[in-house]
Amino acid sequence: MRMTPQRQLVLDAVRELEHATPEQICQRVQVTAPTVNITTVYRTLDLLDRLGLVRHTHLGHGAPTYSVQEHEHVHLVCHRCGHVDEVPCELLAPLAGTLRGSHGFELDASHLALSGTCRECLTTSAPKESP
Repeated sequence: MRMTPQRQLVLDAVRELEHATPEQICQRVQVTAPTVNITTVYRTLDLLDRLGLVRHTHLGHGAPTYSVQEHEHVHLVCHRCGHVDEVPCELLAPLAGTLRGSHGFELDASHLALSGTCRECLTTSAPKESP
């Protein structure tokens, strides 16, 4: 595969933004190359994903988020406020071992988003104690 200028711009945008939707990547690319459209960005991201240069993660509803292959961690997505936090993949090692042993399933925690409620939302929605 030939690395065209458009492909390089998309890959560079993914690297710079670290986590980005195709729309955000397109906006970044259009700063340098205004004629590159969203269809080109989607096709390029699909190709780069198949080549193993980028990976996508679904952090909830809507478009996937892209990052470079080396950028590995588990995403913690708050379903109340939408905040996304990152934790090391190794945190899921005990679960990965259990899944491997009991189901013969090899977990890829580097390509994972977990949904829940963040600390801030839990704190603000906790019932207040009476005096």
